[in-house]
Amino acid sequence: MNTLGAAWDWLADPAHWSGDDGVRHRLLQHLVLTVVCLVISCLIALPVALVLGHLGRGGALAVNISNVGRAVPTFAVLVLLLLTPVGKWGEGPTVVALVLFAVPPLLTNAYVGMREVDRSVVQAARGMGMTGRQTLFHVELPLSLPMVLNGVRIAAVQLVATVTIAALAGGGGLGRIITAGFNLASTPMVVAGALLVAVFALVVEAVFEVSERLAPAWARGGR
Repeated sequence: MNTLGAAWDWLADPAHWSGDDGVRHRLLQHLVLTVVCLVISCLIALPVALVLGHLGRGGALAVNISNVGRAVPTFAVLVLLLLTPVGKWGEGPTVVALVLFAVPPLLTNAYVGMREVDRSVVQAARGMGMTGRQTLFHVELPLSLPMVLNGVRIAAVQLVATVTIAALAGGGGLGRIITAGFNLASTPMVVAGALLVAVFALVVEAVFEVSERLAPAWARGGR
């Protein structure tokens, strides 16, 4: 309880919220890095998953290959990237490592969502004269959207928690507060940084939950 109280006192100190090393600046860095990695991951994973799910071929192999990445620790990938020419690109190694981390849930959920669409509905759409492109965007994608968005939610929350490793490569984000706390042997600072990351992840989860509740019925899986 004393440690949590000291961490709260650290967070309540206005001096810790201002400046380049303040909570506001680190939180903004954390948010930007999370959004950038999530967008890049979506641009890579979702088109592949949707096309393979529509075609019904090669998707299982792609999912299995992407899931192999889950067995490799993101920190290990980051360290290896730092030893390559990518390590000279500033935040490049961190972005690459985090994108590789976020692709599997996006790819898996989107592909599974596409394959779970009722085949009779797809056949009916084709029987009405819809082209493959029209069937994909007007039938399969709307029906699989809940699973696709669930994958985005999972990836976003996981990224918020994992972006902290950026600090180990000299990057920004809330992880810098944690590493600074270790360097200063300040347990309250370490706990405060961990609490900020946890609260941020919960806020992101809540945003997706509220967005899902406010979305139209068809986007929530309704008929």
